[in-house]
Amino acid sequence: MSTVVPVDEFISDEWYPGFRPGRTDAGVYTEALSTFRKEDEGRFWLLDFHYPRGMVPLGYVFPEDGICFCTQQAAEGLPLPTSGGLGVRMAGPHIYTSEVPVTSRWAVGERVERIQRALPATLERFQATWADRVTELNRGLAYFEGQSFDGRDLADLARLYEEAVVFHRRAWTIHFEIMYPLLATYVGFHGTCLELGIDAAEISKFLQGYDSKIMETDRGLWELTRKARAAGLAHVFAVTDATDLNTTLRADPAAKGWVADFDAFLQTYGHRTEGIADVVLTPWIDDPVSPLGTVRTYLSKGSDHDFAGARAAAVAEREQAIDAARGRLTVEERHVFDAGLAACTSANFAWWNEDHNYYIDLRAHIPMRRAGLAIARALGAERPDDGLFVFRPELRRLAEGHRDWGSMRTLVDERRAYYEHWLARRPRMPKVLGTVPEDMSDPVMREIFGTNAGFFAAMKQLGGDTSQVTSLSGVAASSGVARGVARVLHGAEELHRIEPGEILVCEATSPNWTPAFAKIAACVCDSGGTLTHASIVSREYRIPCVCGVGIATSTIRTGDEIEVDGTRGTVRILKRAER
Repeated sequence: MSTVVPVDEFISDEWYPGFRPGRTDAGVYTEALSTFRKEDEGRFWLLDFHYPRGMVPLGYVFPEDGICFCTQQAAEGLPLPTSGGLGVRMAGPHIYTSEVPVTSRWAVGERVERIQRALPATLERFQATWADRVTELNRGLAYFEGQSFDGRDLADLARLYEEAVVFHRRAWTIHFEIMYPLLATYVGFHGTCLELGIDAAEISKFLQGYDSKIMETDRGLWELTRKARAAGLAHVFAVTDATDLNTTLRADPAAKGWVADFDAFLQTYGHRTEGIADVVLTPWIDDPVSPLGTVRTYLSKGSDHDFAGARAAAVAEREQAIDAARGRLTVEERHVFDAGLAACTSANFAWWNEDHNYYIDLRAHIPMRRAGLAIARALGAERPDDGLFVFRPELRRLAEGHRDWGSMRTLVDERRAYYEHWLARRPRMPKVLGTVPEDMSDPVMREIFGTNAGFFAAMKQLGGDTSQVTSLSGVAASSGVARGVARVLHGAEELHRIEPGEILVCEATSPNWTPAFAKIAACVCDSGGTLTHASIVSREYRIPCVCGVGIATSTIRTGDEIEVDGTRGTVRILKRAER
């Protein structure tokens, strides 16, 4: 009998206090964004680990456009045989996702025929297509990042905001237009490998060891660390809190050269936030606490991260894994394996999944944030972030003079309190809602979200007493064994405070967490599989990682001494921290 996690407490007609959506401004392809309804219990809904803070009203453009419209459009365009993209339900401001199913057997058959015709040519063009899309994204980013939002009249700001919304949708259209063919290719290769008797834990290794823009950013931070040490600034960093470093360094004549290098770094890599598509978060270039704090903890590590050595080790492990797999195959089987591997290497999801974040996930929403906040300031908002709590239709009416800011003040305060209430609830939110399966055979859900039998078994322990639990299991995502003190985080805000040698325990990671991987000893995640961000980056940084544990953040506490075995997929609590 299936387990059903009720959705009753999340059923509401309002998205936020005082806002009931009418005709949506977003494109609706198959299934529009909505709050939960009772009938949603018949489907399986997963709390999406990519968005741990939830969404403020200004950010609802993302689940409307970025997830619902863009995934559904891409799933139809390729097409995906059994998936119509993703549907989204909001529980408070938190995102739960579920596949939009394709249930017609005729439709599935036709979609199989279409993807078989379309996919080979799509893969053949992938490198050129992605290069063209990067050029397009760079043009858009240069346009918006070159704009000043101060001193403009409301009509001009409204125009810039609408342009930013259009750019945002285009960026996420590109995201899923590229992502789905790469995923489909990997899924096919994954299935072929299993049929050939290749260990599932080895498959992800075949695609590791390739550079990306996110890794390039991390090398830039380490170069700044080396320059800070050479300039004699290590003591300044050590005795100054991360929140005060920017002011302190700019006032120090001895740091002038280093600050110039840091500003140059920010111009290239600072247009990013500490979360995917989260308009609440201030970009590095506007508030550099995170990169400065990261340099601060890098300096305390004492030795530099060996990027070249880690890359060489990842490549060596990749080639060894490929040789070992091929060595066990017949001549005919090798032809099949080699063809699949060549396609996956040319259109490499593991590489692209990191590379694209530099252009889209951490960046494409920032123009909407800046324009929205500028409109609120121009209207007389009391606090600099009041504009975050206004929905797109409301913002348009305000900018056009059909509504005055005074009518929004009380609502903004109520919505701020609503958001903060639900943000505090995030660690206690159900990981799943609706009808929970015993297992999922879909390789995408298994490899990216980690929804396997172990994950669902762990879900049944949530809400119970986990104080006596000392052993956890999950997906063996990156090999090796490490012991250390746990640091449990529910968001990236304090990421720069992680000390070298600690073990990161979290719901999941996203690209903005990557700099921490050069100083942690291991990583443990509630969610995710072998193709999730934590898994990919752990393999590149050569640290153990276990994902899809399900109850790590509710069982492990900061200060606990733990052991992570990324080869076996196990986590042991060796000693509880004193409470």
